[in-house]
Amino acid sequence: MTVASVPASHVYVRHVAAEDDDGVRRLADPDPSSPGRSTEQTWWPPVMLQKGWATSHDFDVFHVQFGFDAWDPHALRELAAELAARHKPLIYTVHDLRNPHHQDRRLHDAQLDVLVPAADTVITLTAGAAAEIRRRWDRDAVVLPHPHVVPLDRTRRRALASPNQEPFRIGLHVKSLRASMAPLRLLPQLIATVRALPHAVLQVNGHRDVLDDEGPRRDPALADYLHAAAARGDLDLRVHDFMSDTELWDYLESLDVSVLPYRFGTHSGWLEACLDLGTAVVAPDCGYYADQGATAIFHHTEDSYDPTSLDRALRHAYEVGAPGPTPVGERRRQRAWLAEAHRRIYHEALGGVRT
Repeated sequence: MTVASVPASHVYVRHVAAEDDDGVRRLADPDPSSPGRSTEQTWWPPVMLQKGWATSHDFDVFHVQFGFDAWDPHALRELAAELAARHKPLIYTVHDLRNPHHQDRRLHDAQLDVLVPAADTVITLTAGAAAEIRRRWDRDAVVLPHPHVVPLDRTRRRALASPNQEPFRIGLHVKSLRASMAPLRLLPQLIATVRALPHAVLQVNGHRDVLDDEGPRRDPALADYLHAAAARGDLDLRVHDFMSDTELWDYLESLDVSVLPYRFGTHSGWLEACLDLGTAVVAPDCGYYADQGATAIFHHTEDSYDPTSLDRALRHAYEVGAPGPTPVGERRRQRAWLAEAHRRIYHEALGGVRT
């Protein structure tokens, strides 16, 4: 069975595939700079979504995961029509019910209004997201949890390593400040709570493009606040370029707690990486992070924020400590189950495709 997966090389897609051959072959992502050539890493913008690709290539099932952020809903409607004309089932995994990169939600809502009704099968990652899909589109979604993010051999090494020593390190990573993030809201309470916790330190990481004086996307308010707080000794500020995967795993392993500064969102691969490596997660209640296994939840949405709830969540995470990495055997069994679930969905879609 051949699946046109959009994309194929994303870590999520690679880790819902079986470790051994199970008869499901996912086409390699065409290189956007040369669509006739495949690539293992460069997949954005996804060539498979372009007009005509679905009518001129051989595959059995078309599975959309990511990559349509800037796609016109009309183009997605044309894609669905191309697939229907060829009697090719469309599977859609709803990762985001609100796009974390879009300041305004209207485009993503319009894209979902095409993909969710058009899909032969809808998949999502949590029961909470499935309930929202049912409310908004009257579609029943298959709930398949997020697989491991960190390679299993790296997770195994983490399980054998010694736990973190003092200080108790609470991390906030502002990355390149995507639209969904509002770290400046959280920082006063983060500083106050961490200051009150014995042997605790607040570490804030961010990319040079946002925090350097000459950064092309510099956020003056955030940069000035962080540099002033670091000068006072309120936090440990680390400004750097984008991390490689290895550097990211090292960073997450060094933390006891990672705080997610999102004001909107749905699911989080970052959270799953923390679970893989044994780092506690303090997450907002604006998405379905609790369903994914966050350690503690605080109230934070676009419209409201409760600093007292953040204080409680941090103190709870401090008291219970880092959870330890998810056992490799458990993640391996989950991956095998997810691969079989996808294989079964593909076979059922082929048997019952709309004509």
